[in-house]
Amino acid sequence: MIASRYLVGIDLGTTNIVVAYCELEEELKTAPVNIFEIDQLIGPGEVVRKPLLPSFRFHPAQNQLGDNDITLPWENTTVKGDIKNAVIGEWARELGAKIEGRQVSSAKSWLSHQAVDRESDILPWVSGNDVDKVSPVIATASYLNHVRQSWNHHNPINVLENQDIVITVPASFDESARKLTLEAAKLAGLHDVSLLEEPQAVCYDWYARHSDSAKQELQDVSSILVCDVGGGTTDLSLIEAKLINDELSLNRVGVGEHLMLGGDNLDLALAHLAEQRFSSSKKLNASALSKLIQQTRKAKEQLLSNSDIGDVKITMLGSGSRLIGGSKSIPLSKEEVHGIALDGFFPLTELNQLPDKKRSAVVEFGLPYVSDPAVSKHIAEFLSFHQSDGTEENTKASSVPKGLLLNGGVFNSDLVTSRIKQLLENWRGDEVTLLNNPHPDLSVAFGAVAYGKARRGAQLKIGGGAARSYFLQLPEKKGLGQAVCLLAKGTEEGQEIRLTGRKFALTLDEPVRFNLLTSTHDRLSDNQKPQNGLLTRVDPDVFSPLPPYITTLESLTEQSNDLHANQKQRVNVQLACKLTEVGTLQLDCVSVDDDSQRWNVEFEIRKKGETFEEEQTISPQLEQSLSLIASAYSGNKKSADSKTIKTLVKELERKLGKREEWDFQTSRHIFDAFATGRKRRRRSEQHEKNWLRLAGYTLRPGFGDPTDNWRMEQVWNLYQHNIQYQNHQGWSDWWVFWRRVSGGLSQEQQETILADIAKYLHPGSLRNAKVAKESQEKGYEAMVRLAASLENLDVEDKVLLSTWFLNKATSQTQHAQAHWWALGRLASRSLMYGSQHSVIPREQIEHWLPQLLEQNWNKEPIVGFAAVMMCRKTGDRLFDVSDELRDNVIEKLNSSKAPASWVELVREVKALDVSDTKRAYGDALPSGLHLIKE
Repeated sequence: MIASRYLVGIDLGTTNIVVAYCELEEELKTAPVNIFEIDQLIGPGEVVRKPLLPSFRFHPAQNQLGDNDITLPWENTTVKGDIKNAVIGEWARELGAKIEGRQVSSAKSWLSHQAVDRESDILPWVSGNDVDKVSPVIATASYLNHVRQSWNHHNPINVLENQDIVITVPASFDESARKLTLEAAKLAGLHDVSLLEEPQAVCYDWYARHSDSAKQELQDVSSILVCDVGGGTTDLSLIEAKLINDELSLNRVGVGEHLMLGGDNLDLALAHLAEQRFSSSKKLNASALSKLIQQTRKAKEQLLSNSDIGDVKITMLGSGSRLIGGSKSIPLSKEEVHGIALDGFFPLTELNQLPDKKRSAVVEFGLPYVSDPAVSKHIAEFLSFHQSDGTEENTKASSVPKGLLLNGGVFNSDLVTSRIKQLLENWRGDEVTLLNNPHPDLSVAFGAVAYGKARRGAQLKIGGGAARSYFLQLPEKKGLGQAVCLLAKGTEEGQEIRLTGRKFALTLDEPVRFNLLTSTHDRLSDNQKPQNGLLTRVDPDVFSPLPPYITTLESLTEQSNDLHANQKQRVNVQLACKLTEVGTLQLDCVSVDDDSQRWNVEFEIRKKGETFEEEQTISPQLEQSLSLIASAYSGNKKSADSKTIKTLVKELERKLGKREEWDFQTSRHIFDAFATGRKRRRRSEQHEKNWLRLAGYTLRPGFGDPTDNWRMEQVWNLYQHNIQYQNHQGWSDWWVFWRRVSGGLSQEQQETILADIAKYLHPGSLRNAKVAKESQEKGYEAMVRLAASLENLDVEDKVLLSTWFLNKATSQTQHAQAHWWALGRLASRSLMYGSQHSVIPREQIEHWLPQLLEQNWNKEPIVGFAAVMMCRKTGDRLFDVSDELRDNVIEKLNSSKAPASWVELVREVKALDVSDTKRAYGDALPSGLHLIKE
């Protein structure tokens, strides 16, 4: 391995990228830290070096820019999966302010957005079909690749990939966003990097500049609030300052939740103000608004600075790559910008005023910004949580830190800085010490280098280790049970903790789930201090649930592919835990008999809103039901009489109640029993019918439980085998099974299904007598509903299917209900499980809607419901139909005496109720499973 010559810190910001560095020398503590100026285009063929590389890409149209226009000082090499000729940096930002739909921005925010596939080509989010797209990971990698090539151009001997690199991320980034950042770095050729939380980097920078006076400056400051308001996120951390043996100690003791709230939100608010002035009645389309935001971003930076500028003109240019059309201008004053910034984002609220989470989140350009933009309230919530000791003290002035360290471009404004300081002083009833930060745009990069120095012992290292304690929940038959401490708060990075006092007997080749909890409290509900191995009762007020951790311990010998092999292998393991340098938990199962045998346990991402789970006690009725299924599908044909399979459904409902009342956990228990006997489903026609109907019903919608991925892997193996009893009812049951579990199928699997049924759905099938007859025999209507439920298909496939079904619905009466239902499902504005980027474009919906408005909704209410799904309001103007069409649909719904809930779905952002959910998706969701769209 080549020795590094430099420490390099990369601030991978939402709005700008900054690179700082210092030479590795003997006197590392005093080694000067410099900013590396990055080459970038600022106009056609014009390259300059600047300290900030704007985090923007521009995807030019074919022949829009010549080769000489985009020539860089090096031979540009793109990362794998990227497009050619993308412009990166300042010129990309400027082009995006003039030309609609070709700019990628806020890639960092997309990395943390769980509602989309962050490795799919979805950016620019607002663009036409003729614009090439890239994934958030590729966009991020392209910025790092640009930095690497610029560095290597100026340092050909000491290339960047051989240096000691630290990349900063928000403290609130979850494990998935951190891993995707590391993946982007690898794509850019940077394989060995460390990650550092941005608020810590700010603190490292402050200490590096005040190392000689820090002890005196913090003498009366016991804790420091680091508030980093970046382009896309607000990041909050709490640093504890102590004097131990007259030596200063800094420890990070609290980290805030992920808040998608930052400068982008302020730019958006200003853009909305400008939009109203340009046209008080008509909304801009998403592309035009995106272009306008680039104007308001620049205006904000000018008017929040300390310049004497009184107002800035915002110009709305014409559309198109050649800017055809007239332009309009309106003024934006300093007072207006300050008013929106101060009163909207940094209001003087009370300490007990917490964010309003009842309102729907603001969705623009696909990103779910927080519902309450008041940073002040989010700070209050953070302090109430992280300073709480389980009493009411969390709302008192004693919870407010005396030290305040601010970072982010918004704090270039003295007015905003003074407002935050005043806010905390109002809460404390005492003066707050504002720690000096002369360069909010550069601080994070400088701090990343300081952290590199600290790791080499050249300056103070911020300690604290784990900001929270980690526990493994051990559920009991009733209640939430107990929890054992895996890793106590304060455990340092890299220190492995093994629970030697506990052994777990785990079955090999089957998924194992660990329910993990965290707590930031110094005292638990029984007043015990968290320590490794401690057993304590689970108190929801003290603990917060983490995404479950899942692993499948693979056996060393080849096992049967059956779901449950006749001879199960088990292994005794202990849990080993370690906090990584990037603040994530590494959990391993270690064999008791062979220490070298380890199984890494990976976390499972889940949507917010899920809470503690009580272990469900298996009732005697459920145990009897599982035994009944096992008997009916036993390997021994003589173990069950023929009557058992005929009365199976009735018996299950007699023991457990109507199947509509089976809750989520009961359904999964029943499915697992059916899955065990899946090879025996072909024993008779009744066996196959019961298996398909009940297995599909109890596994719906194919996801929701952490081990459903594993279940879906098992059932997908059945697809190639088809059904044994090939009659109309058998085929219908087969397609209904796959429709019910379609949410657990990958895009490739869904495409496989569509390829098999497309010839029966194609309008031309009616002209071929043989195919037409076969389509009816194979359950045509069930195939229609299945095709419409495949949300992971490409948009082009969905548009094609929708066109087929719309034409059939308006030209023939047979299967009309199914065709209208399928159209509504395919063209819905809000998907059940699919990524939002695979929603059919608004323009296509607006082309179809007039045909629906011509129908008689009194006679066919399903047509009205299809229109509701196509007009359902999301809050994202990229997907929402025009106000005029929305008003037409609402008017027709009212005249057709449609349910009030339908009108509300079109008029405002609202979740489906139970009956509408069942109508939209074909089945009610299992009781206990809630779909939460971020």
